[in-house]
Amino acid sequence: MAATQNTPTSCKVILAGTVAKSLSVEISEALQQVAPLLVSFLANTDPAARMYADWTGKTCKENGLRFELREVDREELEQHVLAANIDDLVDGIIIYYPIFGNRQDQYLQQITDVSKDVEGLSHRYIFNMYQNIRFLDKEKLQKSILPCTPLAVVKILEYLRIYNTILPYGNRLFGRSIIVINRSEVVGRPLAALLANDGATVYSVDVNNVQLFTRGEGIKNRRHEVIEKPEWGLKDCLPLSDVVISGVPGDSFKVPTGLLRDGAVCVNFSSEKNFGPEVKEKASIYVPAIGKVTIIVLLRNLLRIVQNRKGLESQPAKAVEKPGTIEEAAPQRKGSIEYNF
Repeated sequence: MAATQNTPTSCKVILAGTVAKSLSVEISEALQQVAPLLVSFLANTDPAARMYADWTGKTCKENGLRFELREVDREELEQHVLAANIDDLVDGIIIYYPIFGNRQDQYLQQITDVSKDVEGLSHRYIFNMYQNIRFLDKEKLQKSILPCTPLAVVKILEYLRIYNTILPYGNRLFGRSIIVINRSEVVGRPLAALLANDGATVYSVDVNNVQLFTRGEGIKNRRHEVIEKPEWGLKDCLPLSDVVISGVPGDSFKVPTGLLRDGAVCVNFSSEKNFGPEVKEKASIYVPAIGKVTIIVLLRNLLRIVQNRKGLESQPAKAVEKPGTIEEAAPQRKGSIEYNF
């Protein structure tokens, strides 16, 4: 069973390590065929970036993957990335941001070879994600890569059975109402799009406004659309939401517990605690952090891009999925597109 803390019996606390452990099994099985090399670049003094690099290296070692941390000057980072792009010994590349803290960081994301981009930040991957295009090829053997943190939240919701596996593949969040508090381009907005593309009604909330991400009535649209909700705020969205996902930076924000639905599922992806301790009195499930799942998802992305490069030879569409999960191949519903995470 999932790990719990000393909480009231009405609320179960799910630790990120529990979810990560279940995903590690898939990685171990896939490594019977390949042991790829992940090269990471650290070109800043951000303590959070250093911690993320250390965690990634530790997790790689625990799961039998090769990891190499290269610390470089930020002015030389571009040339180091370009060299890694053409190095046949390098299977995947990750850069720990921020580097410059401006559009130059976006440029660095785009010069990373798409076939080695384990973070899923290349334009082609981002375009596919928003357009609900789930494969890179017509044969549907090479899967598009998704950004790690949004995908980590998806994997947690899958673990919690928020995804309804009885429904057709690609529509398994139909009937769910979800609020995502954070609309950053890194996590919040991509996450809202992913959840809406899988059928959920998603309220995307930031400091300025509320947007509704939806595939329309009866999820008849192929991809999500965005509808402005003027005058709406947390007071309007929270009581409607089965799942509450929050990632607001800083320690001053707290999700108003009084507005939560009884039995809501609450997930925190901020480095700060967006939920007060009283959340356990109202939530049915609470996930206080997702860091360990994010790193495991990064490693799964690494395996995926290696398998994608091998093409038909390694059957990438089946390599790291378990039967019964959201990733298992399923008949495609008319009007939907298969998206195996």
